[in-house]
Amino acid sequence: MRRREFITFAGSVAAWPVTAWAQPSERVRHLGVLMATDENDPDLNAYIAQFKRTLADLGWLEGRNLQIEVHWAGVNVDRVRMHAKALVDLQPDVILAYSTPATAALQRETRTIPIVFTVVDNPVGDGFVASLAVPGGNITGFMAQDASLAGK
Repeated sequence: MRRREFITFAGSVAAWPVTAWAQPSERVRHLGVLMATDENDPDLNAYIAQFKRTLADLGWLEGRNLQIEVHWAGVNVDRVRMHAKALVDLQPDVILAYSTPATAALQRETRTIPIVFTVVDNPVGDGFVASLAVPGGNITGFMAQDASLAGK
């Protein structure tokens, strides 16, 4: 490259806006959480806090690349359904369902948003998944199981 061409090129590069050099912003993911329990339960508040810490350890930082919307519905089935609808209306990328009633309410509201359940006794019997090995659909998760039954 000739000297004048190089100077012209360098000058035009220097004139580019600074934003052209910036990295593209990271997409913020939206996580919905439906707790079919009381918000005042200290154990479950600790559970949510630990869940957030674990996500942060994995690089999912609330306020940077993750937005978490936690709904505490209590044990009233109508409230659980109301909160399930509200969460689905927000169109999160994924929803965490804590308990069988929360999972059932979310299943009624969406067949497209991925749902991960926890503390569900019988996901196959309740119709949440086709089988434990191959859940199918938009729902998967962790079964609540007594450790003494694990070997049986």
